Amino acid sequence: MDITTLAAKGWTKTDDGTAIQKTFVFRNFVDAFGFMTRAAFWAEKWNHHPEWSNSYKTVVVKLTTHDAGGLTEKDIKLAEKMEELEGR
Repeated sequence: MDITTLAAKGWTKTDDGTAIQKTFVFRNFVDAFGFMTRAAFWAEKWNHHPEWSNSYKTVVVKLTTHDAGGLTEKDIKLAEKMEELEGR
């Protein structure tokens, strides 16, 4: 998957181009929190942590690589994993 494929799945670049973001909407709070829990395991394993928030069934995710000053393959990789985890 690449940025174009991610864009087709709802990911957008921030105005300054240093991050990608997406809003995930689930059936309920438990599904949203479950997604965040599954994603957290991968984020920790890869030592690449998202900026995110949760409100009831909605999870807003922003990915950027702070130590590189912007978007990197780490962000694409984690976004791809989140796409995979969303459907579980």
